[in-house]
Amino acid sequence: MSNSEEPIYKMRISIWNTFPKFLLISLGIALVVMLFFCPSCFLSWEGIKMIFPDFLYSLAITMAMSFGGNVVENYFNNRISWIEHPMKRLIVTLVSYLTYAFLVSFIIVLFYAWVSGLISFDNIPWVNIASNATLPMYIALGFMALFTTRSWLLEWRKSALEAEILRNEKLSSQYQSLRDQLNPHFLFNSLNALSGLVYEDADRSAAFIQKLSKIYRYVLEVQEEELVDLTMEISFARNYLELQKIRFEESLQFNIEIDDQDGFLPPLSLQLVLENAIKHNILSEADPLFIHMYRKDNDLWVSNTFQPKLSQTEPSTGVGLSNIKMRYQLISKMDIEVIQTEDEFIVRLPILELST
Repeated sequence: MSNSEEPIYKMRISIWNTFPKFLLISLGIALVVMLFFCPSCFLSWEGIKMIFPDFLYSLAITMAMSFGGNVVENYFNNRISWIEHPMKRLIVTLVSYLTYAFLVSFIIVLFYAWVSGLISFDNIPWVNIASNATLPMYIALGFMALFTTRSWLLEWRKSALEAEILRNEKLSSQYQSLRDQLNPHFLFNSLNALSGLVYEDADRSAAFIQKLSKIYRYVLEVQEEELVDLTMEISFARNYLELQKIRFEESLQFNIEIDDQDGFLPPLSLQLVLENAIKHNILSEADPLFIHMYRKDNDLWVSNTFQPKLSQTEPSTGVGLSNIKMRYQLISKMDIEVIQTEDEFIVRLPILELST
């Protein structure tokens, strides 16, 4: 069986699988129509027998219109999209279904008139038959509106779900790309710092390596996480600052005042903020860099004295505050804030919740 025939085949199977429901609905509609035209006919057995042929006629029209509407909608669902070509789909559906409705109604009216003895095939009033065949067109329009609305809503829902899935996959890919930057970025900068320290003091270099191994273990543990506990991130930030203090000694001073450690942060976000402060500012015993971390409401603030280097001696990897900004944008509706004054540089990191 070809691919073009397969949807129609499945559609036919679907129709016959739901035939009892289809028949029951058609019976209900035909009954409502007969009640509308002759409610008193249902009060006696004679009245019921009198309208029974008309009931069968109404049932035949209802089933034909319902079946045709279902076939037309399913046929064009696989060929013309409501989302991409709405006007073309509407016109094609309208023309196809109304043409079908008129032809089928004409046949049913002709057959009903012949069975009832109203006409003979020797003298068929074609104009009257055609006129009567137009009346079921109103039923057809009702079914077309029903099937069209259902088809459009289903396709719109499917399109919306597909768009959301693609969006989530794109965001996940972007976030993974940002996370992948952290591991080599951290290692590059740590080894770059160690390369300068190893020639200055062997003991400090050994202490630096020991501290670095513990910190790097944390980096490996959290690099696949989207959010980490604030307590863990603060503990890492303290270890990171102690690591840098081995290198810079009294040229670096820091103070962490965070009693409430509930909440979450993107992993290694504090490391990027602290590294940014150390990389771009002067650190000397005469002008030590002071870093202060504190919590205010649902924000974590990291401030440092603003004493920018006149020239950069360390190569830049291009990863830092921009990485944090993008990660916040991808996982929450919040954003970080960067404030620079004459003598202070401040970064505000929103503290997130798991449901954010």
